[in-house]
Amino acid sequence: MALTATPIPCLSDNYAWLLRAADGRLAVCDPAEDAPVAAAIEAAGGKLDLIVLTHHHGDHVAGVPGLVARYGAKVIGAAADRHRLPALDQAVQPGDVADVLGSRTKVLASDGHTRGHIAFHIADSHILLCGDTLFSLGCGRLLEGDAGEMFASLAALAALPGETLVCCGHEYTESNARFAITVEPDNAALQARIAEVRAQRAAGQPTLPSTIASERAANPFMRAADVATLARIRAAKDTFR
Repeated sequence: MALTATPIPCLSDNYAWLLRAADGRLAVCDPAEDAPVAAAIEAAGGKLDLIVLTHHHGDHVAGVPGLVARYGAKVIGAAADRHRLPALDQAVQPGDVADVLGSRTKVLASDGHTRGHIAFHIADSHILLCGDTLFSLGCGRLLEGDAGEMFASLAALAALPGETLVCCGHEYTESNARFAITVEPDNAALQARIAEVRAQRAAGQPTLPSTIASERAANPFMRAADVATLARIRAAKDTFR
């Protein structure tokens, strides 16, 4: 059953992702706070079946207790991160196949930003829920993991079909673009993406979802040839102003 994915703005620059099945069932990924997510759920039918979590950071899980109390939704997240996540009804690990609103969903290892971070690939809907591993034109800071782990995670995501929608956790694309163009100033795909992003933000629109094809063409982190290159540009991004 194909799903749709819609970003819900939370906090200052977070997105939770509202997943909707053709029969109206709803799930949400990484709810940073409960009020805006609940408002979206009410507008979409008023029943939440499932909460999907990519990692433990508060700006991805703080809305879970309120949503569980309000809707009785089940919670799915990483077994390896269980000790730092809200109470899970289903603990999964990389390689598992989960059921998200009737869709077969592959659990992917996604370490780098944190250890125990996972991503969810819903192939029949071309949806990737990637938390803070892959951003449009960027990647997550290496807070717990290392460049080798992030390189492996991005390589696995880059291997997904090009039409896969990149549903990540933050509206960072404009900031990422300013850095990306310093890494690849002659990249025509990047230049085109920057123009698109500026138009989207000027119109008050989200820049997400992106696609895997777009990120392969324009994202310098996904295009890094080796671990050393990724480590170098990630360190440069950490101090970029």
